[in-house]
Amino acid sequence: MTRTLFITGASSGIGAATAKAAAETGWSVGLFARSEDRLKRLAENIGDQATIFTGDATSYEAQKEAIDSFTQSHGKLDAVFANAGRGTSTAGTQKGNPEDWKEMIDLNVMGALYTAHAALPHLQETKGHYVVTGSQAGRVNISGSIYGATKWFIHGFAGNLAQEMKEWGGRCTVIAPGMVDTAFFDEAKPDKLKPENVADAVMHALNAPDHATIREVFLTPTH
Repeated sequence: MTRTLFITGASSGIGAATAKAAAETGWSVGLFARSEDRLKRLAENIGDQATIFTGDATSYEAQKEAIDSFTQSHGKLDAVFANAGRGTSTAGTQKGNPEDWKEMIDLNVMGALYTAHAALPHLQETKGHYVVTGSQAGRVNISGSIYGATKWFIHGFAGNLAQEMKEWGGRCTVIAPGMVDTAFFDEAKPDKLKPENVADAVMHALNAPDHATIREVFLTPTH
């Protein structure tokens, strides 16, 4: 039976690359993001294995409705990838914008929590897999980085969730990339990681044998 993967932040970058990589190996993918136009273009590229859901990851109701619908239409949910996230437009704490922080925290932290809460009942039925995007910024201290602090939360949450899911045979993985050449940055980063590199890491974790859990994949640019 075809395996199923639901992805937030699926319209571009790491999410889109992971959707393509999963579909190429036979997964059916649920694509969730705010941009309907981008999702449609991605789904056209992938084909019948893709189902799109337009919504904001900061809305629990939107995520739950999409995850429930995707699961119902495919009969099961094998994995979710909580990938939606963003940075902040201002650096540091003293010069930062608290309103911008709140919007970022709502997406990076609450969005990932919403994905977990909505998906876990379905994943428990399949002994499924929760994957979440962390960061190198969640493993090292960066001066004044509020974004980094959200990723420290993600790494801590993923470790705790792994213990919780272990109780019923589920798996949890945090994917922690260094700098990736995506629209996340204002300028291109051609010598850094590519979205496809991160997608390969996600698939490596998802395709691990049932008796093995890859708790974290930490990948960085060579230079």
